[in-house]
Amino acid sequence: MSNLDEGVHSFTVDGTRQVYHVAGTGPVMITHSGGPGVDSSYLRSARLEEHFTMVYPEPVGTGDSGPLPAGATYVDTYVDFLHALVDHLGVPQVHLLGHSHGGFVAQRFALLHPERVAGLALYSTSPTTTPDFWEAERAAAAAYPQRHPDVPEAAQVLEAIGRSKPAQTDEEATKNLSAILPVYFADWWGRRAEFKHLQDNIRSWITRFDSYEIDYRAELPKIAARTVIVTGRHDFICGPVWAEMLHEGIAGSRLVILENSGHFGQIEEPDEFLEAVTWLLRGPAPQSGE
Repeated sequence: MSNLDEGVHSFTVDGTRQVYHVAGTGPVMITHSGGPGVDSSYLRSARLEEHFTMVYPEPVGTGDSGPLPAGATYVDTYVDFLHALVDHLGVPQVHLLGHSHGGFVAQRFALLHPERVAGLALYSTSPTTTPDFWEAERAAAAAYPQRHPDVPEAAQVLEAIGRSKPAQTDEEATKNLSAILPVYFADWWGRRAEFKHLQDNIRSWITRFDSYEIDYRAELPKIAARTVIVTGRHDFICGPVWAEMLHEGIAGSRLVILENSGHFGQIEEPDEFLEAVTWLLRGPAPQSGE
């Protein structure tokens, strides 16, 4: 059986089990979900599977993969497992779709292993998590009820964010994420019937690291792969400010702002998201200024 046959696969990296799922046809695209520690299933896309052979790893520390190894770091540990997966698949180059924290991993992989990257989709992510990033996140979350003054539940979401304490169990981590999930959407309250399935089924696992700070801004010009940067206009954590930093730093990149989306554009504006990501297949890496 090929490592790219459709279905669920696993292999071992330095004693840690790595599970991944394969579906679709076309050039290989590997996703990396956010969190860190969030179940990867929300990134499954039947529509992308019409254009790519999609590979959906369950990042270490989540799902049926093994736990994070001792001394794991915020980004580089995940990059190591991603590199092992690319080698395991036996293809010279892959496209990468990194969402949120997964976008940190995709950037770092592209910097460390440029020869393995055919294309890069940086989705609702940032090149930095220095203190100004976290302060902007807190301010945007605090302003959330003002965006929905006629929705009493919006204030309750803010209260849930304020009550959130570091989870002691994976079940608590999942409950906390489910409670605050509406803040990640542009119009949760008007479209909650569409999004409720995600809230009911999303899972999260505890991850802890010595440092949560990255800053790749100075290195972005080294990324030469064809790159599309996608975010939602109303993404409170990885919105246009951070997407524009990526766009300015990566020569020839394409920036797509989804006007009616928050942090989950592939669910909120699926047609526009599909168009943005499949742009990676439409030609060689453009020259700077295109």
